[in-house]
Amino acid sequence: MGKKAVGIDIGGTGIKAALVDIKKGELVSDRIRVETPEGGEPEAIAAACKKIIEDLGVSHRNYPVGICFPAVVKHGFTQSAANVSKRWIGLNADELFDKTLDRHTHVINDADAAGLAEIKFGAGQGSHGLTIMTTLGTGIGTALFYNGVLIPNAELGHLEIEGVDYETKAAYSAMERENLSFEQWAERLQKYYSTLERLLVPDLFIVGGGISKNHEKFLPLLKLKTKIVPATTKNSAGIIGAASLAYASSED
Repeated sequence: MGKKAVGIDIGGTGIKAALVDIKKGELVSDRIRVETPEGGEPEAIAAACKKIIEDLGVSHRNYPVGICFPAVVKHGFTQSAANVSKRWIGLNADELFDKTLDRHTHVINDADAAGLAEIKFGAGQGSHGLTIMTTLGTGIGTALFYNGVLIPNAELGHLEIEGVDYETKAAYSAMERENLSFEQWAERLQKYYSTLERLLVPDLFIVGGGISKNHEKFLPLLKLKTKIVPATTKNSAGIIGAASLAYASSED
């Protein structure tokens, strides 16, 4: 079967999945997307993941499943819940998915999964020192890596700047909500990345999220000491990163 695993990316509005070649970091099946069940209840989401695996035609239980999720994930337990039911808080998510999918699963924070994809197969390959992956979307997700090793569950999108949780001002959703130009949005991003730079002195910033495909419209407007580059794995980052981690954990 080669080195393959299933990656599932759970969001507040949609669930995406595909079979991934772990050696190449590439999707080797169609990417399937379904709507996230209304209310985001644990059992309903787990059932949707079971159905999406069936639709992928990946019935062989030797394929591990990696699931990235919008929450802090510690030892398989989801410690928070963004845009899904609050019943996820404190839930043994690994156990829920293991039982529902009837195979080995591994749950990881969604930004951490996207960062892993970039470190292993994207813009972060071969990076040294501190790399900070940021995903600009509904909120700001972050992932930290030191010499390529993940430091999990960084929640740096919630830095307080000017008295507010700054993802409410600098996430891509704020640009859309307030009808900001790229120049206006870049002024807010400048404050955000300058704060990260001052606090952590990173060696590299990687910027992901759907808007990163338009990186030429805003990244050149930022004046930073740290190199800042767009992500290259794009909308498949969470799927690839989650699958990669699941495969590695299945071998332990």
